[in-house]
Amino acid sequence: MTALIGGLVAVALGLIGLGLWWRDFLSLLAGGIPLLLLLGGALAVYLGFEEAKDKFFKKSEAPAYEPPKVAEAEVEKYKEEVDRLKTEINDMKKKKKSEKAEKSQ
Repeated sequence: MTALIGGLVAVALGLIGLGLWWRDFLSLLAGGIPLLLLLGGALAVYLGFEEAKDKFFKKSEAPAYEPPKVAEAEVEKYKEEVDRLKTEINDMKKKKKSEKAEKSQ
């Protein structure tokens, strides 16, 4: 609530001040706009120069990643190995469960 009241007071004082010092406001605006244009233009020139420099001295990029070529036989060999290891792990789990069951009896 205090922010609302403070905001209303600030707006009212701002409007009164703008009415009283209109010419000073325009003078300030007339001096500020060229300064903003100058700084914005300098920034645009700098960024354009950096972009042009990057394009001119462009380094060769690393080639895109290509997965290694693998023969189908090799893929099948690895799939079989994975399946064998899965069954081995499941057998070990079953064995461990049965050992726990025997100990608890």
